[in-house]
Amino acid sequence: MGKIIAFSNQKGGVGKTTTAINLAAYVAISGRKVLLVDFDPQGNATSGFGIEKNLLKTTCYDVLLGDNVAREVIRPTMIQNLWILPSNSDLAGAEVDLVALPARESALRRALFPIKNEFDYIFIDCPPSLGLLTLNAMVASDSVIIPIQSEFFALEGVTQLLNTFKIVKQRLNPQITINGVVLTMYDTRTTLSKQVTAEIYKYFSNKIYTVPVPRNIKLVESPSFGVPVALHAPKSNGALAYQALAKQFLEREEG
Repeated sequence: MGKIIAFSNQKGGVGKTTTAINLAAYVAISGRKVLLVDFDPQGNATSGFGIEKNLLKTTCYDVLLGDNVAREVIRPTMIQNLWILPSNSDLAGAEVDLVALPARESALRRALFPIKNEFDYIFIDCPPSLGLLTLNAMVASDSVIIPIQSEFFALEGVTQLLNTFKIVKQRLNPQITINGVVLTMYDTRTTLSKQVTAEIYKYFSNKIYTVPVPRNIKLVESPSFGVPVALHAPKSNGALAYQALAKQFLEREEG
């Protein structure tokens, strides 16, 4: 049975898409079949794999609204065992288009259900907001990973995210859990990072992955080359962190 995991944090710039891309890549490299669903209208996960998003004929938007089935839109990446359901700015219109549909918060779950067991893991890169798209992602998912930046305002807005999670669990998807919290953009040289990390540990305790992802120029560069950091700079600190994070993720899911 495949597992669906949403990557969500409504605060932008926390390394959410970077984490979704690179964790997906290393889990696939570990031999699991992985599908990455780009569910953000910015389409950064799509362009992060070198796909020209503005030239796409069909996207996640068409799957969400039922005009195409997922199998028709999924495409392979340069990483063996890793596929992507691409997205572009068309998806921004889905917030409006879904309103008229029955059970609109379950549209993504219905779209992914026929292919769920064809993959070991389906990762959903959510938009940086708590609108109808993120709600769809949570309803479709078995669990959520929350990337949190190691900076002063890290916990700002997380309460709202957890409230949304609680509502989804109570009313729409009783099985959903929090898989874990990933600390991103970590700087071991600063006292602030250590202080913020201590606060995050108070908040989430054993849910936190013990592998923090450091600030790393290679992680920032790799999307401009259209490849994950595993191909761009496999020996960089950022790559080694995501490789270790993937190992810990698989131990948590399968151990």
